[in-house]
This record gives sequence, C-alpha cells and structure tokens, in this order.
Amino acid sequence: MTAREISSQPEWEQFLNEVEPHSFLPSWHWGEVQERLGTKIFRLGVYDGELLLAVTLVLYVKARRGSFLFCPHGPVIKLAVEPVSVLPSLFEFLKKRGKEMGCAFIRISPLLENIDKNLIPFKEGGFRHAPVHLMHPELAWLLDIRKDEEALMKDMRKTTRYLIRKAEKEGVVVRGGNSEADLEAFLGVYRTTVDRQNFTPFKDDFFKNELEMFKKDDRVKIFLAEYQGRVIAAAMIIFYGRSAFYHHGASDQAYSQIPGSYLLQWRVIQEARARGCTTYNFWGIVRPEEKKHPWAGLSLFKTGFGGFEEEYLHAQDFSLSIRYWLVYIVEKLRRFRRGL
Repeated sequence: MTAREISSQPEWEQFLNEVEPHSFLPSWHWGEVQERLGTKIFRLGVYDGELLLAVTLVLYVKARRGSFLFCPHGPVIKLAVEPVSVLPSLFEFLKKRGKEMGCAFIRISPLLENIDKNLIPFKEGGFRHAPVHLMHPELAWLLDIRKDEEALMKDMRKTTRYLIRKAEKEGVVVRGGNSEADLEAFLGVYRTTVDRQNFTPFKDDFFKNELEMFKKDDRVKIFLAEYQGRVIAAAMIIFYGRSAFYHHGASDQAYSQIPGSYLLQWRVIQEARARGCTTYNFWGIVRPEEKKHPWAGLSLFKTGFGGFEEEYLHAQDFSLSIRYWLVYIVEKLRRFRRGL
C-alpha cells in the first residue's frame, strides 16, 4: 500500500460517488471552501498498485497553541476493504508530512463505525482519543427517504406531524434558492440565533464561500420559512451523492409559537426525494440522556422526524511534539467548563 496526493477532481469524485459516504466533508468542493478561507489543504489517496482504496481531505490548521493536520470525516474507504489494511500507509504519510510542516499533532475525525476492530489500527499506530468533545458529528441522525410521503409522516413523532400541519394552517410558506439575497435572509435569522444562544458563530465569509462552491453544480440550497412576510426559520442544505445534509439552521425566537422549522424540514425532505436522494442526514445529535447538553433540544427536534443513528469513532490524535500536551490540557479544561 502507498499513500500519495491526488490532484484529479474526476478521480476523486468518481471514488466518492462509488462509496457514497454519509458526509460531504470529504468532497472536492469542501476542500475548495477551505482553500477560499485561507486554509492549506491536500487530498490524499491510499493505493494498492494503481487501485484507489481510500481517500481523505487533509487540512493544515494553524493555531497559536500548536498547528496540526486534520482529516474531517476521513478516511473514506472502499467498500469491503478493511481499515487495518489501508490506515498504516495513511498514518505514515501524515506523520512524515506533519513533521515537515512543524505540526504539533495529527487529528483524524474518522467516518468509521464505532466498533473495536476499527479502533485497533489507531491504537497500534500510537493514536489516542482527542480531548475535544467533537469537531464534526460523531453521532449522526439519518432518515431513509425512499418510503412514500404517507409512510414518512406515519413514522414521525406525533407532535412533529401535528406541528407540520399547524404551520401549514397558519400560512407558513417555505421557499428555496441559492442567491445572495437568500443568503442575506439566512444570515439575518442566523444572527438572531447567535444572540439568543450565545455561541461562537461562523463568519459571513464561511457561508458565502460554502454557497459559492457548492452552487456551481446545484449542490446547495437555502430554505426560508416565511410567516406574514417575515423569515422566521432558515436552513442551508447540501446535496451530495444521494444524500441531503442539514448543515446549518436558524430560527427567530420571536415567532416560537409558529412552527416554521418543522414545515421547513418537511419541505427539504420533499425536495431531496424529488432530486433522487435516498437519505436525509440531519447531521449531529446527542442522546436523550444528555439533557443538559446544548444540543439536547435540537436533537429532540431532529429525531422527531423518524430515522436512525450512526455512531462514528471518536476523533483520534497523534502527538508530534511536546506542544501537543498544552493543547490537550487546554481542550480538556474547556470541555470540563462547558459540562460536556
């Protein structure tokens, strides 16, 4: 097995189209988004001779406490290929490149099922559990949307069905687009959500670049739920492969009695079905017992539409420098203070 960089978009996308990962983070466009934001990237493949077996996008993340190489939801491994057969070559490449770039550590957020046999190669490679709670979803909620609409409705939580119908009766209208005006409408609701929940927001440029890169081949759409002429809920949806991904969402608390977010999600599901998607990915959730987690309410909302969970391995770190331990301590303390 050998690991080397890939510069061919057709080769990269053909591989991902065949494997159909439950994430858009390995996509070519996501790498372009990161480049537009000033992040150095490279795309890595693991080959058996000339046969491509695995790919991963790698980001060089600059940080004051210690820069690092990061694989978001990677590697994506060819079906029927065991991770233990391709991961050692990937690790060898990343360790060498990380040292050359002066990195403090390597962090991999695997898109691998959270089972013991998938963790073994990381343990044998000298990796350890990252101290962060997560950088990307490690517990995702997915919905199989190949059923007809009546069956999908039946599988929802009773309250969810009721609120969808209530929004329709109240006159909520959902529209979608990918224009600059649609983005500005989304950002308006997003800012009110940030003010209400007091979390660290993404910058406007992040959304602008994501929209610009994915709209090139109609893989992104902003959905806006309007009530009496005002946008009360919004979502940015990525369409990749045969999946639709609920990547960003926001709502106006001033209209909390009008369930626009519920109707919006139902309209997204309907469009995803019309596009030929088989899966709607609600992105990250937490389990019901984590009632104090900031995502608890959002997770209850998502799971109300029916579906199933996928749990991936926790993010894995490999130390390249003593500076890593400063990062480790700081992230441990930050997680403790947030009660995560």
